[in-house]
Amino acid sequence: EPSPHLPAPKDVEIYSYNFHSLLRWSPVQVEGGSVLYTVHYKTGAFPVWNEMNCTRTPQTQCGFPPVLHKRRWTVSLRVRAELGPLTSPWVPTGPFVAQRDTTLGPPQVTSVSVTSDSLVLSVTPPFTPEPGDTLHYLVSYWENSTRTMEKELVESKTLFQIGNLKESTLYCFSIRVELELDFGDVLLGQQSAPECHRTAIS
Repeated sequence: EPSPHLPAPKDVEIYSYNFHSLLRWSPVQVEGGSVLYTVHYKTGAFPVWNEMNCTRTPQTQCGFPPVLHKRRWTVSLRVRAELGPLTSPWVPTGPFVAQRDTTLGPPQVTSVSVTSDSLVLSVTPPFTPEPGDTLHYLVSYWENSTRTMEKELVESKTLFQIGNLKESTLYCFSIRVELELDFGDVLLGQQSAPECHRTAIS
């Protein structure tokens, strides 16, 4: 009898959004029994495989434990399938660095107040900034009738105004964040969906 062989998990990838990261993979389909999975991690500084908080789990994803919530660390993961005494080969990931590989979502616009010549915006960043973070808000805005006349604004506060606008005119804006990293690198976030507001009549 050939020895039974357990296939390895496929589609193994690290998914990271706003610095919340997890490993996910496609389930291994076998007859007769439920497959469990084990995930290990190692870091660039200490390249020994450690158990993660996912050992013999039926889940097909595994969130990073707090010890790995370091943006600058290089992290490698691996996962294998297990069924009774059988184990599949390990499937490793490439090196992951959160501040290089995460996706930053758009900021949330919490309020907009209008005057006759400005929109005053209050925004919330898409992630909790760490001490020393330099976060900018890149604002594109335009008169609703002319998208071609788009203007740019860079703000570092969460409350700011788009000024010098015409009264009783519909203006639209879209915002994304820019996080300054070491050595002049920047991480650009996703653009928010356009939002439109009419200025007041003076």
